[in-house]
Amino acid sequence: MTEINLSKIWQSIRDELKDKGIDLDTGCCEAETEGPLRVVCMAGGLSDSLKEMGRTTRDQVVMVRVNEETSKKLDQWVETGAFKSRSEAAALFIREGLMVHARELDELDEALSGVEDAKERLRRRARQVFDSEAESEQEGGEH
Repeated sequence: MTEINLSKIWQSIRDELKDKGIDLDTGCCEAETEGPLRVVCMAGGLSDSLKEMGRTTRDQVVMVRVNEETSKKLDQWVETGAFKSRSEAAALFIREGLMVHARELDELDEALSGVEDAKERLRRRARQVFDSEAESEQEGGEH
């Protein structure tokens, strides 16, 4: 029986992709498309994600307007029986999209945290300024 060397197979796949302009080490490449092509590895399929989503409560309501094409695609997913409703399908695809873009969202979250810190420093400074002005007025009024 021939021994299978998975390392060599994986390296061969990586080399082929690199020749096509896809570098798995960076996650992006400059392919012949308008923007960077991202290679994303996700475990399991949609059914696994749907099962996982079913184990959590969906108690937050988000109103979303979509175009006719998107609406039809959601309806098609419902027609397959994979989803009970457009809402369930949309929730799963939103969840999956957020997972795909988790890195970017983490960067934005970090940036927003910096903005919140700056706002808090500004509020503290404003209180100091107004408190010192109020003290000055009180001292001036006592004379």
